[in-house]
Amino acid sequence: MTTPTTTSDALHSSATRKAFVRLVPLLMAAYFMAFVDRTNVGLAKSALEVDAGIDAAAYGLGAGLFFITYAVLEVPSNLILHRIGAKVWISRIAVTWGLITMAMMFISSPTIFYVLRLLLGAAEAGLYPGIMYLITTWFAQKDRATAVGLILTASSVAFIVANPIGGALMKMDGVGGLHGWQWLFVLEGIPTVLLGVIIFFVLPNSPARASWLTPDEAAELTRRAVGAEEPVGSPGAIVRQAMSTPFLLTVAAIYFMNQIATYGVIFFVPSIVQAMNVTDTFLIGLISGVVGIGAVIGVLVVPRILRRNPGSEVRLIGITTVAAIVLALCFVAVEQPVARMVILSATMLLIVGVQPLYWSVLMARLGGVGAAAGLAFVNTIGLTGGFVGPYAFGLAEQATGAPSSGLWVLIAATCLGLLCVPMLARLLRRHDADNPVGDPADDVAPVAV
Repeated sequence: MTTPTTTSDALHSSATRKAFVRLVPLLMAAYFMAFVDRTNVGLAKSALEVDAGIDAAAYGLGAGLFFITYAVLEVPSNLILHRIGAKVWISRIAVTWGLITMAMMFISSPTIFYVLRLLLGAAEAGLYPGIMYLITTWFAQKDRATAVGLILTASSVAFIVANPIGGALMKMDGVGGLHGWQWLFVLEGIPTVLLGVIIFFVLPNSPARASWLTPDEAAELTRRAVGAEEPVGSPGAIVRQAMSTPFLLTVAAIYFMNQIATYGVIFFVPSIVQAMNVTDTFLIGLISGVVGIGAVIGVLVVPRILRRNPGSEVRLIGITTVAAIVLALCFVAVEQPVARMVILSATMLLIVGVQPLYWSVLMARLGGVGAAAGLAFVNTIGLTGGFVGPYAFGLAEQATGAPSSGLWVLIAATCLGLLCVPMLARLLRRHDADNPVGDPADDVAPVAV
C-alpha cells in the first residue's frame, strides 16, 4: 500500500483496516451459512428422489423456487434494512432462514419441498444486497471490490467445506430413526440460528455506532464511503430512478445470465460427480468441493487485477466471460473425469470471479437510498437466474439422462451475457460524461488485506 500522504489519509487507512478485520469476517460468516443452507439440498438430491418421490425436473424446480421469493422480496427487504438498520434486520434474516432450514427435515413430497424452498427464499431475502449496501456505507470505492471479493470468498469456501461435511452428515442415516438428509438439514440449520443471535449483539449499524472506531475514524470512514448526505426527497422517486437507469438494467441483465450459469453448476455438480461412478456420499461432497476452489481463487484474484487497473471493470468482464465460454466448450469436448473437474473448477473461477466487478460498477455510481434500492434490484433480476439455472439444468438432464448436459445451458447463458457487454461500455461512458463525480478517496491507495 502506498504511504498515506496526509493525516486524513492515515486516519482513513487505519479505520478501513479495522473495518476489514472487525466487520468483514462477520458478514462473511453470514454469507457462508446462507450459501450452505441454500445449496445443501444438492447433496440430498438422490435421497429425496427415493424417500420423497422428487425426480430430476421436480428437484430442479424446487431448487430454483428459492430464488423466486428471494428475488421478489429483495428490494422491500433492503429498504427496511436502510430504515431500521442492519443489526436487527440481518439478525432476523439469519434466525428465520436457519429455522426453515431445520424444517426441511419434514419433506415428504414434492409439494412440501416446493413450499419450504419458497419460504426459505422469503426468509433469506435481502441478505446479499444488504451486505452490498453495507459495503457502500463503510468502504471507499477503491476498497469495495476487495470487500465484495472477500464476501464471495465465503460462499466459495462454503462450497468446498460444506460439501464434504454434508456428505459425512448424510452417513448418519438411521441414527435416531432419521434419514441422513434429515440430519443434514437439522445440523446445518442450528448454527445459522446461533449466528443470527451473535449478529444482533455484534454488528454495528454504521461506523458511528462501532465501539472499535474512534469518533474521528468513524467520521472519516463515513466521509470517504458516503460523502455528503443526499437531499431529502421522496424515497419512491429515488427508487424508481435507480431502477430505471440504463446502465443498471444492463448490469442486471448480465448478472442474470451469470447466475443461470453459477447456480446451475452449484446445484448439479454433485450429480455430475455421481455420474462419474462415485457412490460414496462423502467422496461426492469432497470432489464437488473442487469447483469451490476455483471460485475462491477467482474472487481473490480478479478484484486484485481491478485494483491494479482502476476503471477496467467492463474490459475485465468481457475477457473473463469469453474465457468462461471457451472452458465450458472444453468441458463438453472431453470425457476424462479428472480433466472435466479441473476444467469445471477453472470455469467457475471465471464465472464467480467476475461477480465483484458488477458490484464495483454499481457502487461507484449509486449511493444512499438509491444504492439500497438499486443494488437490491440488480440482485433481484440476477437471482431470477438462480431459478432459471437449476430448472434448465434439470430439464437438460431429464431430456438426455446426463447431468453434465446442463453445461450447454451455461454456454448459452454466458454467450447472451457477453452480447450485453459492449452495450454496458457505451452506457457507462454516457452516464459518466453526464454525471462527472469525483471520488473523495481518489488519492488514497486501497488498503491491503
